[in-house]
Amino acid sequence: MSLYTVDTANKKLKPLDITQLKQQNLTERYDLQEWLVSHPESLGEELLIIQKEFDGFDGTGERLDLLALDSKGQLVLIENKRDDSGRDAVWQALKYASYVAPFTSDDIEEVFAKYLLKNKPSYPDLDQHTFDADQVKNTAKILIDRFLEEHQETDVSIQTLNPRNSQRIILVAGEFRKEVTNTALWLLDRKIDVKCVKVSPYKLGEQLLVDIQQIIPVPEASEYMVRLTRKDDEESTAKVKQADHTNIRYQYWEQLLVHFSQSENSLYNNISPKTDHWLSSATGISQCNYHLIFLQKAIRVDIEFARKDAVENKLLFDFFYTRKQEIEAKFGHTMDWLRLDNKKSSRIEFSLPIEGHKQDLWQDYTAWHLEHIQKLERAFKPYMKDAYQVIK
Repeated sequence: MSLYTVDTANKKLKPLDITQLKQQNLTERYDLQEWLVSHPESLGEELLIIQKEFDGFDGTGERLDLLALDSKGQLVLIENKRDDSGRDAVWQALKYASYVAPFTSDDIEEVFAKYLLKNKPSYPDLDQHTFDADQVKNTAKILIDRFLEEHQETDVSIQTLNPRNSQRIILVAGEFRKEVTNTALWLLDRKIDVKCVKVSPYKLGEQLLVDIQQIIPVPEASEYMVRLTRKDDEESTAKVKQADHTNIRYQYWEQLLVHFSQSENSLYNNISPKTDHWLSSATGISQCNYHLIFLQKAIRVDIEFARKDAVENKLLFDFFYTRKQEIEAKFGHTMDWLRLDNKKSSRIEFSLPIEGHKQDLWQDYTAWHLEHIQKLERAFKPYMKDAYQVIK
């Protein structure tokens, strides 16, 4: 593959000069790796980097370039080679995958917490003081849950991180040897998720350009494989959820709605339990809702601005943010104000860490949900008419 500049007047193409990272005095660890840390989406998907130069493999002394989570909660092992992939890239990555296969959700949160504490990356809407050592584990949980919520498909249920036999591999290099590509294709045929991404640097005058392309599997084949996987997942999910009442979320909402019906709160009248992790109720502004959220590791109440026009959502958020002090005084707690400038929607939330699958604690959780959704409505309702005028 080549990149060209276009001479439109003479109808000609001029190829750009291809180069190598080493020829530009760029390194694997301090350049290529940092590009991927700052822009993991360049690998063709949404990823949350949870560690770099990871050496937490008991007794091996080996080091993985990057460890990430994908939108399904699966661990992704990323191995970078500046120019040539070498012969043993796949074998090396497979070893690492076997090392992380036993990692629990707690292990993953601990790994991410160490990364946050050491690197102190900047995350939108998250105050840097939360990276204090005493709070960093909880911060890691919050960021992982937020990433999964924002990027998973609505019909995907994340129960645990790093499900069995789910580890994925992404190999990044300037060139791939046949030993690597053949082995990657062989593994893909056996349903081991391996992706090869080629990094091709070019020179345009003094400017360095980088073309990052997935070469295995080719994107068309990759999409086809994804569709097949979705079909398998749907069939598996259908077997597990033959009746809604067997689903843990359905059971929680069923209990909660009974509790709510015995109170004076009417926000969730005529609402039925379901298998999603949220229940919505109206605020009085179309496509802006109060939410009850039930996750494995947290419960939450929030107000979300999710109108079709992103500008309207930001206007609504800003309207309420100017009244932040008054609203939090009425609510009784400091809330998380998430403008989410890189997203269409915005929201304001308050959460509590929990152990969601301990059903003996559900009575406490439903009481918490009722108390705080009532507080949320009381805090925001007086401003709704004026807020609507902002977007009218």
